[in-house]
Amino acid sequence: MAWMAWTWPTAIFFMVIASLLIIFTVLAIKFPETPRTGILRIETTRGDRLFITLLGSAFINLAWLGVIGAHQPFALIACLVYAAAVFRWV
Repeated sequence: MAWMAWTWPTAIFFMVIASLLIIFTVLAIKFPETPRTGILRIETTRGDRLFITLLGSAFINLAWLGVIGAHQPFALIACLVYAAAVFRWV
């Protein structure tokens, strides 16, 4: 597949996503939780909040690329702050 840029950052990205899915699956099995209602007024579980975080982080990174450019380390910091807020209040 010559069209895909399989670089180390790309591989690390997919390994992190796979690891998160495995960790959250194990957590759901070992420590089942009841859904909670946050500021969005919808019931969410850990998996729901992970999905909201990943989706929001994608949009943060796309907006960062469009507005600021390719210097992404600060976008990662914004995504981590966003993730902490989602897991705390959503």
